[in-house]
Amino acid sequence: MPFAAVAIKVPLHRTFDYTYDTCQAPCVGGRVWVKFANRRCVAVVTELKEHSDVPKDKVKAIESVIDEMPVLSKSHLAFLRFASQYYCYPFGDTLFTALPGALRDGEDIDKTQTPILTLTESGRTTTQLRAKKQLALLEQLRSAGDATGTELKTLGFSQAQIKSLLEKQLIREELRQDTSWQSTPLQIGNKPTLNPEQATACSAINHNQGFRTFLIEGVTGSGKTEVYLQCLEKVLAAGKQALVLVPEIGLTPQTVNRFKRRFPGLPIDLWHSNLTDNERLHTWRRAQQATTALVIGTRSSIFLPFQSLAMIIVDEEHDHSFKQQDSLRYHARDLAAYRANQSQIPLLLGTATPALETLKKALDNKYQLITLSKRAQTSQDNSFHIIDMKAQQTQAGFASSSLQAIKRTLALGKQAMVFLNRRGFAPTLICHECSWISDCERCSTSATYHKNMQRLVCHHCGEQQFVPHQCPDCGSTQIMPTGLGTEQLEEFLTTEFPDIPVCRIDRDSTRRKGSLESALERIHQGGAQILIGTQMLAKGHHFPDVSLVIILDVDSGLYSCDFRATEHMAQLVTQVAGRAGRSGEPGTVLLQTHFPEHPLLQDLVNNGYQDFARYALTERQEVQLPPYAHLAIVRVEATSAHLVMTFLSDLVPAQPFSGIQLLGPIPAPMERLAGKYRYQLHIQATQRNTLHQYLMQLKDYIGSHKLATRVRWNIDVDPMDTF
Repeated sequence: MPFAAVAIKVPLHRTFDYTYDTCQAPCVGGRVWVKFANRRCVAVVTELKEHSDVPKDKVKAIESVIDEMPVLSKSHLAFLRFASQYYCYPFGDTLFTALPGALRDGEDIDKTQTPILTLTESGRTTTQLRAKKQLALLEQLRSAGDATGTELKTLGFSQAQIKSLLEKQLIREELRQDTSWQSTPLQIGNKPTLNPEQATACSAINHNQGFRTFLIEGVTGSGKTEVYLQCLEKVLAAGKQALVLVPEIGLTPQTVNRFKRRFPGLPIDLWHSNLTDNERLHTWRRAQQATTALVIGTRSSIFLPFQSLAMIIVDEEHDHSFKQQDSLRYHARDLAAYRANQSQIPLLLGTATPALETLKKALDNKYQLITLSKRAQTSQDNSFHIIDMKAQQTQAGFASSSLQAIKRTLALGKQAMVFLNRRGFAPTLICHECSWISDCERCSTSATYHKNMQRLVCHHCGEQQFVPHQCPDCGSTQIMPTGLGTEQLEEFLTTEFPDIPVCRIDRDSTRRKGSLESALERIHQGGAQILIGTQMLAKGHHFPDVSLVIILDVDSGLYSCDFRATEHMAQLVTQVAGRAGRSGEPGTVLLQTHFPEHPLLQDLVNNGYQDFARYALTERQEVQLPPYAHLAIVRVEATSAHLVMTFLSDLVPAQPFSGIQLLGPIPAPMERLAGKYRYQLHIQATQRNTLHQYLMQLKDYIGSHKLATRVRWNIDVDPMDTF
């Protein structure tokens, strides 16, 4: 009797054996329908075998086979098995995390085909239309080549605009399922001349054979993207595929545009969470069939099943968005390194502010370090100025010197950017008489005041409530906002500079589809403007007219319970500062702080991130924290704090494990979230193998613990934060 081991989407660290009919045999990596726990579900076959450890009378039969050919190759299954083992996550759940939603539901792998939009003869010659957006869409297709509807929507065009042009027969839809791009000579458009540092970087990468990781440490504006583009030429000209990972959806429009203009006619696909299930399935299938040459995507695109992947690029490799914070807690950058090694292809990590873990590997010669120290547009660096906020009169958080700097910048017809990583109007409301604070009822934090919505919103659990007219405790009407948020900055600056356009970019202002692209388009029109934003503005955007950057509340990163807080602060300050001075003239960066003498802040301003990072590494080494040690956190939550503490206390062994240090159980920095109490157990080891040996034993022990089903627990390997 033949058996098939299958992986099912259940939180169990094992596969399950089923029998099958040899007339309709499943394939390894293919999907099947099975009965499991009285429900019908999709499973993925991981192995075909002749024997099973389960008694024959208890083995069920596979109901039906979905795929005649594998949806996951053997090498891809091995990659996903590694991810499951390394991050201590059930194998079945890992497989189904990597599959697009349509395949998880048992849909046909070829259920959808996405048409390509291309210009008709009339569309190529039409230069005037009443609808400016429709004309802009035609110009986009002329300059960047054919595109899918998904790509055009990502660039800010609507379905109605596409439909109107189809009805006017200015564009048409074509179904293309071929790999002709592999044999067609690669077209190159608008290729600039590299400076000596860029040329050296491209030469080192292009002469590499097999697996090698390159860390491109380039100051902001040094032309890292140009290095990516010219290194991709060799790969794409050979008919091979490539993957470009970007940290945020907001970066995909400009990235797609630049890549399409450089490689006109090349099939380029997108992958991010805003796509529909059908669009994601289409990209998945095109990557698998090699009908797409290049995929630009966010972190989960690392799981795409490329047929002939030849290069992986991780842009802004330091960014926290590459770390998944729930379910399979993987880091896309680290999985990219494993996958590149598995496929024996080069991996490019680009950033102006490398993560300390990445920098240490480069300094240890595990990665090849490539430095780009010169800005492509200007030979001078931005000038940094620390503004001491002590004993200063402020207006809406601005020092008077900061407001004067904005006025001077606007008078020159330039743009000023104000950065505050806190959305809403104010972090909290407070009663002036009894000191009541607008706490979230379900979390150990305050609810943020959103004036435009007239709501109190918890940014952690999403709970919303109306703004009270009177204090719930004393009945006073003296309720006032405390602290700053981007809404408050927008209100103040609009009043202070009534004739100047003010553009706010944060998660609230860009909630509607296409709103981010529209805001970026207004910014790129140039002229005197004030930009207000959170970290959405800090990453990778090119604003040539920004000559002044003001960073508010720098102090929040100087004193924190998280040992990575200063690293994150330095990265954010450097990335935000890099938005200025990109048009040929050096920019000005103002940092408002109450601690101007702080040694780390002084080091960052006077010597730059490179010096700061190397100093921070020596600090980490002295206290034996990552990257000089390896860390995992067991997080447990339940509605009862006593239950959580009892469960975690049982995980602490009476005899210490050799090479392992334990801290806890301790409350999470935010002890209560969404009505549940959260506690942690920190596990640290100097050797990675020792840590994983311990985690394997711990995982098995937790699985058999009597309280394991009464609490919610997870293991976070290589955590990015301690919250």
